[in-house]
Amino acid sequence: MNTQGKPPSTAVRLAVLLLAAGEGSRLGSHPKALLKKDGLSLVRRFCSTVQYFNPVECIVVTGFHADLVESEIHAIQEVTSFPIAIVRNVSSKDGQASSVRLGLESLRSHFDVLLVALSDQPGVGVLEVQTLLDEYSKKELGQEIILPSVNERRGNPVLFSNAAVKTILASPGMVCRSYMDQNPELVRVMPTTLQSYLQDVDTLEDVQREKLTLS
Repeated sequence: MNTQGKPPSTAVRLAVLLLAAGEGSRLGSHPKALLKKDGLSLVRRFCSTVQYFNPVECIVVTGFHADLVESEIHAIQEVTSFPIAIVRNVSSKDGQASSVRLGLESLRSHFDVLLVALSDQPGVGVLEVQTLLDEYSKKELGQEIILPSVNERRGNPVLFSNAAVKTILASPGMVCRSYMDQNPELVRVMPTTLQSYLQDVDTLEDVQREKLTLS
């Protein structure tokens, strides 16, 4: 919910792509999506967040630890009001770009804007998503991407218009990061002080900082 305690509203049809295929190698090969904060897995917390925006579609890309992550998602599907589809990346060893591309190719809904998110950002909640959507509503002609920036550092999640996604898909092998790098004029940078756009979990030190548990 928003800061007034009411479900936020959005005039755009939102789709969501959640990347949850990582190995978690620096955590002893532990699935980061299943790290817990206040007793809930990060993937469950994220789904609770996006539920407030009534997404028309949510794609979760799994890879390493697929069986464990997918089991949690199946449990989440039973209590959510929006459609969640699981796509398993059998080439997850090829890196995040392969998961992004697979996720984009798996989209099936009629959406206006796509939220591309990571599964290991425990601080990303309703405020962060709403702030991105508010910025999207202010975009100028030709701006198709909303990129949060904290102290000139790129953050996540990132919003992509339907038109941008179609253009990416029309180029074989193209993914979001390289598309942004090649088309900076399409990117509306959103300066912000919200550190949660930068904070992800890679190491045990990060787990401690975010007050997470492994189980």
